[in-house]
Amino acid sequence: MPLVSGAEVVLAAAKAGRGVGAFNVIQLEHAIALIAGAEQAGAPVILQISENAVKYHGALKPIGVATLAAAAAASVPVVVHLDHAMDRDLVTEAVSLGFTSVMYDASKLEYADNVAATSEVTTFCHDHGVFVEAEIGEVGGKDGVHAPGARTRPDEAVAFAEATGVDALAVAVGSSHAMTERTATLDFDLITELHAAVAVPLVLHGSSGVADPDLTRAVEAGMTKVNIATHLNNVFTESVRQTLADNPTLVDTRKYLGPARDAVAAEVARLLGVLKAV
Repeated sequence: MPLVSGAEVVLAAAKAGRGVGAFNVIQLEHAIALIAGAEQAGAPVILQISENAVKYHGALKPIGVATLAAAAAASVPVVVHLDHAMDRDLVTEAVSLGFTSVMYDASKLEYADNVAATSEVTTFCHDHGVFVEAEIGEVGGKDGVHAPGARTRPDEAVAFAEATGVDALAVAVGSSHAMTERTATLDFDLITELHAAVAVPLVLHGSSGVADPDLTRAVEAGMTKVNIATHLNNVFTESVRQTLADNPTLVDTRKYLGPARDAVAAEVARLLGVLKAV
């Protein structure tokens, strides 16, 4: 199936009241697992490559090209998305490689500077037909940039979306990045307010810390794109640990990465049901 744009997948889901699963790629095994899970569920999916993953690989192109190739071979719509990019040159490179969606993160800047920088990136991306997500207020857990309990104000979110022209907006509503336990408490009233006020789809970051019923409720309250990374990394790692514990002399990496890939695919298919993606 040809690659699809972020706009095509996210806007269609927002209109239908569905969620879209956005899952992070660290290695090729992740990309293959995420696509397999989406195919099992019969749902579109967003494959995210973060700036931190790029640093891990030393460059965007190898993992980016591999992920784009896997996406192009999928039987369901797949969006390849650059996640939490603070480096403007990385945005330019992702667009040139064929990414159809970008999350530009200028949330560490003062509000006016965030608006100015995000507006410039949005203009560039729109000139190339690329969907743009940005962040207003900082979502917790990302390098300690966000005080616990802080929330996105609806009036500020509206002003930011209008001033920057972004296509989707990540908001702070109680979730936090890198949580290993699913104990986050979301502010559903605030999600409902933001959904009513903001004209573009809303994005929930840090969703690994959100329990299944609350993920479903968040979508029903107005969230569209739901980012989950740490939870799936935990599924992957636990599978590897178990396989190696059961087979202490195992040395063939395929014998423990393969089961981990399958475990992630199954969890992705399950999560897409939780997110009402189909």
